[in-house]
Amino acid sequence: MEGREWQVGVALEGDMESTPRQESMRTTLQRIRATAAADRHVRFTSLAHHITVEALREAWQGIQKGGAAGVDGVTARQYAEKLEENLRELHERLRTKQYRPEPVRRAYIPKADGSRRPIGVPALEDKIVQRAVARLLGAIYEVDFLDFSYGFRPRRSPHQALEALTRALLKGKVNWVLEIDIRSFFDTVDRGWVMRFLGHRIADRGIHRLIARWLRAGVMEEGKVTDPEMGTPQGGSISPMLANLYLHYAFDLWVERIVRPRLRGEMYAIRYCDETSSSVFSTGKTRSGSTKR
Repeated sequence: MEGREWQVGVALEGDMESTPRQESMRTTLQRIRATAAADRHVRFTSLAHHITVEALREAWQGIQKGGAAGVDGVTARQYAEKLEENLRELHERLRTKQYRPEPVRRAYIPKADGSRRPIGVPALEDKIVQRAVARLLGAIYEVDFLDFSYGFRPRRSPHQALEALTRALLKGKVNWVLEIDIRSFFDTVDRGWVMRFLGHRIADRGIHRLIARWLRAGVMEEGKVTDPEMGTPQGGSISPMLANLYLHYAFDLWVERIVRPRLRGEMYAIRYCDETSSSVFSTGKTRSGSTKR
């Protein structure tokens, strides 16, 4: 998967200096996407410098303002009082590599069966930076992700996944349906493989450093900070992107390149995510018309 390297913008890897003022963030993302689409094996060696004040401002605009505060207790309303000053200061810490993510605050919400579902609440600035990085990664990986992946992607939803399943059942040659649920995915995903998969497309040490720090930031619960050996930081914008990145290499490409060519009949794969889990529908039929698993 590793091809020739391609460099964006500047000669230094991980540099976070601002891009030229005349280039908007939208133009930057379009350019990155076009380069990613032109060469599916290219590795981006310099992306972090695109995390400009403008990129942070746009990321701020996209986060939910009414969410609970993280471990630092800073709310969106408080941060907005000196927004431009705060964003410039955050950018300076990123540029000088002084940025350090806070632990994710663990909270619980009740479920219908009486149990409680754990959720993560990142600090506000961590949400902002994660969203900015997720937008950069999205410009690259939305080119790579396969069409049967519906989870946590722009302009895609579980409803569309169910529509695809319905079409397969009604119009395809289907004898059986296999449903697979990935239990506790965000709590159990292997961080080492996440970073290895990231390296297939991203060679920027600045981006790798940020993601590694988010993975190791820890979880605060009842005033105590722990550092689980596995899992991704839930609640932030980077977690869905890392989930799709991992499942793209670990599942989607396996289905497309290994499983599908070995089947004698038709197969329709559909992967989607809801707020708590990732699920896979697989439908198929053998050439003879008999059921085969």
